[in-house]
Amino acid sequence: MYKISVIPGDGIGKEVMEATLHVLESIDVEFDYTFADAGDEHMEKTGVALPQETVEIVKKSDACLFGAAGESAADVIVKMRQELDLYVNLRPVKSYPGTKCIFDTLDFVIVRENTEGLYIGMEEETEEGATATRVITRKASERICKFAFEYAKKTGRGKVTAVHKANVLKKTDGVFKDTFYKIAEDYPEMELDDRYVDATAMFFITKPEMFDVIVTTNLFGDILSDEGAGLVGGLGLIPSANIGENQGLFEPVHGSAPRHAGKGTANPSAMILSAVLMLEYLEENDAARKLENALVEVLAEGKVVTPDLGGNASTMEMAAEVRKKLEA
Repeated sequence: MYKISVIPGDGIGKEVMEATLHVLESIDVEFDYTFADAGDEHMEKTGVALPQETVEIVKKSDACLFGAAGESAADVIVKMRQELDLYVNLRPVKSYPGTKCIFDTLDFVIVRENTEGLYIGMEEETEEGATATRVITRKASERICKFAFEYAKKTGRGKVTAVHKANVLKKTDGVFKDTFYKIAEDYPEMELDDRYVDATAMFFITKPEMFDVIVTTNLFGDILSDEGAGLVGGLGLIPSANIGENQGLFEPVHGSAPRHAGKGTANPSAMILSAVLMLEYLEENDAARKLENALVEVLAEGKVVTPDLGGNASTMEMAAEVRKKLEA
């Protein structure tokens, strides 16, 4: 039995979490859930967005399912990534049937460094405006590049692309690019290349099939993964994994979406797919494939899906349909 910490958080995070836990009841894997608080609502009640108690619960669990945080996201998820050293942010970009895909056959993964870059939050006001410090270290670059190559090897992918802007950010992205090629020496069987981030953004629109595994720095990975979401139907279909040496935290990319909260019509797909990533992390690969296939079947049929997917089902009705496929 796996110990799973559950942080529903804010907005639609609560709704898609309820839906996903309902679906997971039909998976042939046993979970012991511990619920924890974080986010805007908890901050309004206590003055603290991320209580230390929640961090300790996550540390003691085998994995964590996280719904969403609202305005306090930087104080919750970014802080948790840093405190738990969740240095990998893994974001698949995959086309599914029955969705508003621009491209129908995409299947690539963005491996984003998760602990440094501009997101360390070292900003200062000046007389002229403000400055921000961007930190890129060899240690962080080495381990994220190694993870990308190991992930490609483990999942049978054959190509890794480093994305950077070393022609302008010569020192910081110079470290990242040089480290990428150093780590690549240990994987002679792997095809590899590197691209500038602006060119990559263009190729996402013109030749996205050229990518397999992308490894990049924090801010670039954040931006590119949202662009990738646009290629395959939107943020409601994009899961993510935050992975470190000892913990894994799994969350949808869509955030708390306060305008849609409370209506019961949020698309649960990204949260369900985040649970798929959790199952893969736990090496429950058969269960992961069954869950993903059940969701794919529901999406392909298009009969019991939420309004953003062209249907009129509620969040829980769509979840119930996915569970029905699992139990068939």
